[in-house]
Amino acid sequence: MQSRTDHRFDPFSPEAAALDNLPMADINWDDPMSFFEALGGPGALPIPKMMEPSHVRQLCKQRSTSITASHDRLRQILDRHELTIQKRWTKKTKNQRLQILLDGWPNMPAAHRPDFAAFRRESEAQRESGTKFKDHFFWPYINQEDLLRPKSLLLMLKSRGRHQPCEFAAADGDAMYLGRITKAIVPGFLNCYVSILNGATGPEEYGKLVAWEEHQDAFEWMHTRKQFLPGEALDILEAQDRVLKFLVHCCKQILRDIPADELLGEKYPIQPEPMLNSGVEPGGFDSLAVMAEEAPYRPPGRLDFAHIESLLAARTAASEDHLWALREDPSYLSGQLLTYKEHRQEMMKDTNNKPHPVLQNLKVDIFWERIIGNVLLSSHIELEVFSELTRQAAELKRLQAKYAGSLSPLKDLPEEYLVAILRFRYFLNQLAKEWLNNLKTTVVASPPMRSLFVRYPAEDLNKIFITSKPSLNMNAVEKELVWLLRTLWEDGQTLFFVRMPMVVDELERLVRAEPKARELISDYVAGRIGVLSIFCECLRQLDIYQPWANGYEDASVDREDGIKRDLVAWREGWAGIHSTMKNKAMLANFKLANPSGKRFFYPNEKRRTKETVEALRQAEANLDAFWEKFDRSLYSQAGDLQRAALGKLLSQNRTLQRTPEWVAPPPQEKTRSTKPAVVSSEDDSIYRPLSTLYFELGASPPSESTITQQPKPKIKTHGAANPTETATTPHQQLADSVTNLTLDHQPTLPVDARALKVFRTLFFQPAITSTPGEVSWNDFLHAMTSTGFRVEKLYGSVWHFQPTALDKERSIQFHEPHPVGKIPFWMARRIGRRLERTYGWGGRMFVLRGKQ
Repeated sequence: MQSRTDHRFDPFSPEAAALDNLPMADINWDDPMSFFEALGGPGALPIPKMMEPSHVRQLCKQRSTSITASHDRLRQILDRHELTIQKRWTKKTKNQRLQILLDGWPNMPAAHRPDFAAFRRESEAQRESGTKFKDHFFWPYINQEDLLRPKSLLLMLKSRGRHQPCEFAAADGDAMYLGRITKAIVPGFLNCYVSILNGATGPEEYGKLVAWEEHQDAFEWMHTRKQFLPGEALDILEAQDRVLKFLVHCCKQILRDIPADELLGEKYPIQPEPMLNSGVEPGGFDSLAVMAEEAPYRPPGRLDFAHIESLLAARTAASEDHLWALREDPSYLSGQLLTYKEHRQEMMKDTNNKPHPVLQNLKVDIFWERIIGNVLLSSHIELEVFSELTRQAAELKRLQAKYAGSLSPLKDLPEEYLVAILRFRYFLNQLAKEWLNNLKTTVVASPPMRSLFVRYPAEDLNKIFITSKPSLNMNAVEKELVWLLRTLWEDGQTLFFVRMPMVVDELERLVRAEPKARELISDYVAGRIGVLSIFCECLRQLDIYQPWANGYEDASVDREDGIKRDLVAWREGWAGIHSTMKNKAMLANFKLANPSGKRFFYPNEKRRTKETVEALRQAEANLDAFWEKFDRSLYSQAGDLQRAALGKLLSQNRTLQRTPEWVAPPPQEKTRSTKPAVVSSEDDSIYRPLSTLYFELGASPPSESTITQQPKPKIKTHGAANPTETATTPHQQLADSVTNLTLDHQPTLPVDARALKVFRTLFFQPAITSTPGEVSWNDFLHAMTSTGFRVEKLYGSVWHFQPTALDKERSIQFHEPHPVGKIPFWMARRIGRRLERTYGWGGRMFVLRGKQ
């Protein structure tokens, strides 16, 4: 796996070496300005304004006093009128809301994230000479598009009025990150001092200027970023002062019919705080996109490692199920290969409108080797990546609970906890590169986007060069979409400046808001963006862990080398998988996975006849033959993979469902009341291990070359087990696995008719004359919530389902069909199979409510 480029300053780089030529003798080391001027110039560090302690103290005192007064007034207004404000604001028209906003904040930017737009409009030289968009960089969350939404202003009033300003200090400073790093905002400079904001609640302490020699910890507060440089603190105080005054003004405008002298009088007593739901889509489901949009207006979040672990564990389970399905379902493997084929750049015509030479008959095997190798390699890498991230998240959850009672904003995190956070953060940043690279190769070749790009004629079969079509004039939506995607896949300085979570947020917002952008994102690309969003959400959670998040970079200096060694050691644990995919023996096996010629024709949706069963069995036999060859090549090159997540998966008691031989149903007398005989694959299926070779290695030394079939065991329902029948062989372990799979004692679940129809399709059993149908995605969401799942919309096409009323805690994720919200039958069957594996569900456990 490739590592991401590090755009931070490297003291051993050629750029740093150029600093050796600075005229050091001319620098007055007692004068900070002399040092800044020596480093200044185009492209270098901006030269800040020098400040005096007395002036800084005066400004801090003025702003702190003003902030306290505005905050107290806002709190008193909300104590008495918050419910009235919520009702009135909700009823106002868009124009009425806009009038109130502009009256309190003239020239308010119109669009979401105005700092993002300003960064793209101005050059570096223009920002260095003095940006025209200071307000955009200072207050990116103050804009018409966001605040005109029904809840944004109400959330901001509640959070700012009912929480102390110090709770927002780090978040308000972080909101200016893009402005500072792009030199649009240059805080003033005062050496040898630190300003106190974090944890300071009173006006005398909030913004207090402390000299290094005045407190033994002052210097440490400064360089570990627990507190703030004086210039940064002044910017934060300025931002908070204006925001609180604006919010008080909005309240007065909304309550303008109440005389000012009565607003806080006895006529309006203090009321209980009203509730205000947030983070949900119009359909009522939790939404990562809505939460991201509302984040600037809510109180700063609390780091939730339980939620992080849930997201990562569900993604790990999805990766396991993906590999499981690749081994079990011939049509699934074929579909994955054909989908990826359509996202290969070789499928693009060149500038002469000619196909790539690898598509010629004599070279098409090379093309399929690339497709199969990439699909299988990326599937196995995803399992390793998310298994490791889940393990680290679980450890962080344990450490967070361990030290919960001893953490203080003014103290360092315990060493083992800090190192675990820094390791997790480093792994997230580095491992995201796999998904960024995937976007680079697949977006331009995806069928919806292919018309915007063209391939240069191939001079080398192993090198492909793509460019935008020179004569094509993209519309505004296309330009915005391509810029965001290019920023991600290039992984350059622009992404370093604006940060990956922000770009992914903007990408999701554009796709949700613009139908044209949604049409340009294929189902495959939407899935990759959805997975990338999980990395971004984890990084976002780490970044809100203030005040310690401000000190991550400083804390990494002495610990990063060890963390890098941890990454290398982890990769070595499964490096054999990567190398095996490239050797000649494995490439030869790939011919058995080529879906051409109906090798994996799998009519599972058709009613069972002799011809249908024979087709199913032949496809399954072809699939098993490939994976047997694959496992033997993998074992010969990489061994038992004990350190890899794949080794653990393949050695577990997991089973593949196989079609039994055709047995004709007994003849039936034809009467009006006679129902067609059901040929039940659920009752008569054959089971075999997920990997015969690795399953036997995990249980005991292999004694047979292959397990071809393993009958489904008879299940005892009465009496105790005979001690002599205790599982001692891999075959018996497999039988127990099937027993557990089919006898997970879930209670009967009564559901309404709408949900019952969904589950009957998910767990459909083909009858002689029955025909399967599609499932509406909204009906599927309804069915899952009705059985006790909390549903959360992630980015792209990914939805996260977390059990709340079941006897299992394991979450699961599914992809919404794109672009049409209908689940075809073949996808519904796979969803049902995953629910069966994860929760032991089957079609017979769902009954109509009131009829059980």
